[in-house]
Amino acid sequence: MIDFYYWPTPNGWKVSILLEELGLPYTMHTVNIGKGDQFKPEFLKISPNNRMPAIVDYDVEGEPVSVFESGAIMFYLAEKTGRFMSPDPIERKETLEWLFWQTGNQGPMAGQYSHFYNYAPDEVNKKGYAFDRYRSQTYHMISVLEKRLEGRDWIVGDEYSIADMIAWPWVLISKAVNMPLDDHPNVSAWRGRIKERPAVQRGVSLGKEDRPPQKQHTEEARKILFEQK
Repeated sequence: MIDFYYWPTPNGWKVSILLEELGLPYTMHTVNIGKGDQFKPEFLKISPNNRMPAIVDYDVEGEPVSVFESGAIMFYLAEKTGRFMSPDPIERKETLEWLFWQTGNQGPMAGQYSHFYNYAPDEVNKKGYAFDRYRSQTYHMISVLEKRLEGRDWIVGDEYSIADMIAWPWVLISKAVNMPLDDHPNVSAWRGRIKERPAVQRGVSLGKEDRPPQKQHTEEARKILFEQK
């Protein structure tokens, strides 16, 4: 059994999709970031950076194992189950390259762009150096994927893997943040292939009733979310 600490965002979807694809038994624990649940001492013991997702794995010998950061969780679960990561040394190396590419490049750039697009005050929203920088870098990351997917269905090898699962959520929301995929047909087709998977649909739907509508956080929630030092 796995305890899954989650909030329904692209970062959380990466792991919820993998859990659903693996069919592992888990219990979801909603960490409401608008109420400050992420700063509770018991959660910080699991995720010291006060971010979701995080897991605690009880199906181990000895003490339960906690893992935080989406890339680390996905690598841990792929290793544990022997699924969604090829045992071939070269494909394994490539999977790790794309895993680190997502956590070090695509995720941070798309996350910051999404923040500016959705939450920045009107006087700075959609203009200025920072916004343009994150938008252009997010577009660049989609272009990197476009080139990688030329002539192939999946990011690594001939099979769907954690490399696809970890990169997909930020591409899923591209149209919602005014980043259409018209210039990236390979990415668009890849997005569609993954979106059709039942486990992916379950993973993205997980906990969606807990999340407030976009841009409708209370003032108190905004202070908790955006003004922590």
